[in-house]
Amino acid sequence: MFRSTSKALLKLASRPSTRTVSSSSRSLSSPTPANLAANAKAAVVSPTPTVATSSLLKNTREDALWTPGLLWRDEEAVQVGAPPPDAPHLVEADLQPVEAGGRETTKMNMYSAIRDAMSITLRKDTQSMVFGEDVFFGGVFRCTMGLADEFGQERVFNTPLTEQGIAGFGIGLAAMGKTAVAELQFADYIFPAFDQIVNEAAKYRYRSGGMFNVGSLTFRSPCSAVGHGGLYHSQSPEAFFLQASGLKVVVPRSPIQAKGLLLAAIRDPNPVLFLEPKILYRSAVEQVPTGDYQLPLSSAEVLQEGTDLTIVSYGPPLYTIEGALHLLKNPTEDIQSLIPEDLRHLSVELIDLRTIAPYDIETVVKSVNKTGRCVVVHEASKTGGVGSELAAEVQERCFLRLEAPVGRITGWDTPFGLAYEKFYLPDQLRILDSIIETMRY
Repeated sequence: MFRSTSKALLKLASRPSTRTVSSSSRSLSSPTPANLAANAKAAVVSPTPTVATSSLLKNTREDALWTPGLLWRDEEAVQVGAPPPDAPHLVEADLQPVEAGGRETTKMNMYSAIRDAMSITLRKDTQSMVFGEDVFFGGVFRCTMGLADEFGQERVFNTPLTEQGIAGFGIGLAAMGKTAVAELQFADYIFPAFDQIVNEAAKYRYRSGGMFNVGSLTFRSPCSAVGHGGLYHSQSPEAFFLQASGLKVVVPRSPIQAKGLLLAAIRDPNPVLFLEPKILYRSAVEQVPTGDYQLPLSSAEVLQEGTDLTIVSYGPPLYTIEGALHLLKNPTEDIQSLIPEDLRHLSVELIDLRTIAPYDIETVVKSVNKTGRCVVVHEASKTGGVGSELAAEVQERCFLRLEAPVGRITGWDTPFGLAYEKFYLPDQLRILDSIIETMRY
C-alpha cells in the first residue's frame, strides 16, 4: 500500500517553492498565536520555510508578548521555589508602546536569550552560581559571555574537564542551599556524569525521605546535530533520562522558549536537565521580552491546530516538519505525482512537547482523540526513544480512536555518521512519506 510512493519520495530531494502563511486576530480574552491554521485569513506567497524564515518564530513585539503561558516575574528577587505573583499574565498595559510603559522586547538569537536568562538569575538570586567547562571565558557557544565580568569569578567560574566532577560539585552546592547552574559542554559527553545525575541528583529527595533535596540544580548541555558534528558532537541523549524519576528534561525550540523555560527550570524545586539544540543557537532569532518571565514546564504547546493528523516533536525537527507540511500543500514538480490531491489540504495539528520528562501526555491525547492519527518526529535513535514511549501511551489511551498505527520518524539505530549526517536526520521527505502512509492506512 503506497510502497511505490514511499520509495520514490525517499529518493527525491526537495527544492524551494511557495507556502501559505497564516495570520489571525487576537484579544486579551483569547490570546491565540497568529500562526494557528484554524484562524487563517490571508495567504502570502513565500519560499520554502527555513529556521530563518519560519512562521513558528515570533518576529514582532506583539507576537512575542502574546507567547502562550508566559508568566511575568517582576519581583526584585526570585529564588528557587518562589511562588508566582498574583497577576502574572498579559494585561492591556503590557501592549502599550514602550514609551507609555509597555513591555519591551529586543531581537535575540537563542544563545543570547539563554545568556539573558542566566544574567537575570544571577542578579535576582544571590545564592546562584554558574560553572562548567570554559564558562568563565563565555563557553564554546558564548552562552556565558561577560557573566564573569558582571557578577564576579566567585559566582561564574571554570571547572576541570570532568563531567562527573561538574555534576557531583553541582549536587553538593545544591544540597547546601545554593542555586547551581552547571554546564556540561556537549551532551555527547554527559555519560560519565550519568551515575551522578540519575543515582544522586534525581533520587536525592526520595532517599532522604524528603528531608534533603537538590532541587536547585540545573544542568545545561548543548545537544543534537549541527551539520558537521559527527558521532561525538551530534547526539540527542534525552531518552536515556526518561526513567530517572525525580529529574525533569527540557528541550527548547527558539529564543523566547529557551529564556522562559530556562528561568522556569532554574527556579523549579526539582533538578532539571536543560538540553539546548546547538544548531539553533544562532539560526533561531526572535523578538524576546527583555524582562523576567517564565514558561511552564511539563506543558506542551499546540503550534498549529488541525483535525486530520497530529504531529508531535520538539527542538529542531519542528522546522523540518514545517517544511514537510509546505511540500504537502505545494509539492515541487518532481514530486507532484506522488502527493495525492485529496491530501494537499490536510489539516495537521502540530505539537511542541518542550518538556521530555515528565511530558504533557494530556495535550497529546486530547489532540489524537480529535484527529485519530499521530506521527512522532525526533532526531534521536528510534529504539527506546521518546517516540517509542509516546506511541505506547497514545496506543494505550487512544486505542478506540486510532485510525492508523502511530508513526515514528527518527534517527537510525546506528552511530551518528559524519559523512552521512543528512541521511541520519529525519528530513522533509521522510516526514512527508510518513504523513501519506499514515493517512492512507
